[in-house]
Formats: sequence, structure tokens, C-alpha cells
Amino acid sequence: MVNYLVIGLGLAGISFCETLEQNSKSFKVVADNSQTSSVVAGGLYNPVILKRFTLAWNAKEQLDLALPFYKRLEEKLQVQLDYKIPVVRRFASVEEQNMWFEALDKPNLHYFLSQKILQNNNANIDAPFGYGEVLDTGRIDTKELLLAYKNYLINKEAILQETFDFDALQIEKNGVTYKGIKAEKIVFATGFGLKSNPFFNYLPLNGTKGELLTIKAPDLKENSVVKSSVFIIPMGNHLYRVGATYNRDDKTNNVSETAKEELLTKLNTFLKCSYEVVDHKAGVRPTVADRKPLVGEHPKHKNLYVLNGFGSRGVMAGPYAAQQLYNFIENKEPLRSEIDCKRFIKRYLKSVS
Repeated sequence: MVNYLVIGLGLAGISFCETLEQNSKSFKVVADNSQTSSVVAGGLYNPVILKRFTLAWNAKEQLDLALPFYKRLEEKLQVQLDYKIPVVRRFASVEEQNMWFEALDKPNLHYFLSQKILQNNNANIDAPFGYGEVLDTGRIDTKELLLAYKNYLINKEAILQETFDFDALQIEKNGVTYKGIKAEKIVFATGFGLKSNPFFNYLPLNGTKGELLTIKAPDLKENSVVKSSVFIIPMGNHLYRVGATYNRDDKTNNVSETAKEELLTKLNTFLKCSYEVVDHKAGVRPTVADRKPLVGEHPKHKNLYVLNGFGSRGVMAGPYAAQQLYNFIENKEPLRSEIDCKRFIKRYLKSVS
């Protein structure tokens, strides 16, 4: 008997597994490679929504928890995960500069926005109106994290690498059994895979496909993340990640020429040097209409839980939401109402009526 069975090993699953380890709880993981949103994520932690110059939900609390969380993981896994890197917003006009200074007066935003306009010193980027810099930013190497954590679990013999079979799940009064594994509780952290979960598919997980390119641009020599109509994220060795698209209709992980053309068209409006596209990836982000995570227990089966719906902000939201769920289960602390999946109880009642 283990304390928990965790289904899924993206940012949500890793965040919860690590929270369990920190609290000396035993667990087993069941995971396949069907959900790729964590693998193809840009991995940025950025507290500001730069399209609207607004603070992301609960950003300071999330960052305060996430940064030491990833530092502990670096020490544990003996890999570098956290790359401190500036994020700058390219201004397209004087009006956008003025909007930046107006945003400085918003509650809590002044913690994260520099009061200085940075001049552009890179001849290969067209930015005549300069940049605004976001403070306390960086990039988590999500690909390295997922690979290293999976290997860690393999060495612990704590992972079953397969697609979860719901027909093999037995729900009992005091726990669950899955293919000989007995657990007190089960947590589903499967990203967009939640749509095929018979227990939680009533939740309004929409899914938004995102596509990213990797370009090689030896002449660019840019060390900051540049946000304009697209992001440019330095990855080292003259490589830059360019993204991302938002497609609510296509729910596949297949790359598309349409998305590639969209990204390159936007990139070419401000990038002035030559480059080569060397990679193109896609994944479906687990998004929710109200842009808040889905966390909590099943309305009927009280040993079934969900941890999902991080959208494009899993790096920041994962550790925080995992801690919320753990405290809810083990310490009987109420979940924040914004993320509690009980906010959709009417959808469940309608689904079973």
C-alpha cells in the first residue's frame, strides 16, 4: 500500500510528486508520453501578462514558492534547471511606452516592472521605441526536468510507463487498486488527457494548441527574452525558441505549416538578421475558460483528486497548486475558491442527472 497513485508526469505530476516526497509520503506514478505540452513549453516564469500589462493571478505567491522548489530539484537531480534571464517587452509605439508607465501605478505591479526604458543596442532587432524590463524572471528547462525526474522515478522503481487503463482501476471505500498497486488516494495530473477521464471529464478543460519553432541565428547575439508579437527565447549555442501560437480548434500534437507561417511572419516584422528553422513542435495546453487551475476532489469519490488546468503558466502554477492540493487532502485546509474544482459542481450534477 502506498499513500498516493499519481497519474501523469508533466509539470503538474512532478510538482505533486515532489510535494509528496518533501512530506515523506509514498507514491507510485503511471505515465505515458501522450501529453506533450510540458515538453514543448517555453518554460518561462514571468509574473506579468505582457499583452495587457497586468499581473498574472497570484503571481507573487506562486514565484515565492516556485523558485526554492526548482532549486531543491536542481540539488536533488544534479542538473541545472533554472536559468536567470531578463524578459523585455518591445514597445511598438510611444503609446505603448505610456501604457507601461501607467501599469507601474497598478497594485503590486511595481514590484515586477522596471521604471527605466531600455534602449535597443542590438542592430539585428528593430526596436526604435526601446523596451520595458520585467524583473524576477527566468526560464526552467522543462525538457531536462521531465527527463531527469522520470529517470529518478525509474531508479526508485516508482513509475509504471504505460497509458492509464481506467478499466483496471478499482475504487474501494478506503482506497484504490490498479494492477496490483494499492493506494489510499489517486491524483489525476494528465493535462489535456483529462478529456478522456470518465471521472473528471465534466470539467471545462478546453485545451489550446500551441506551436513553437527553434531557429538558429548566429548573428542575433541576444541574451534577453524579447516579447513582441512573438517571444524570442535564447536557448544557447545560437539557438532561439520562437512562439507561440494559440489554436482552440485543433486538439492534436501535429505541427502545421499554417502555424509556422504565422510565427515567421510575426518574427520577420522585427528580426533583421538571417536565420534557419531547425525545429518545430506542438502541444495542447490544458486551458480553462476562467484561466484558473482545476484542483480538488471528485464530488462522489472522495479518494479521487484532480490537479490540472495550468494553461501556459505551469512552471509558476505547478508548485503552488500542488501545495494547495496537498494541504487540502492532508491538513484539511480549504482550497482557494478560485481554483477549487467545486466551482463547476453544477456541470457535474448535470452530467449525472
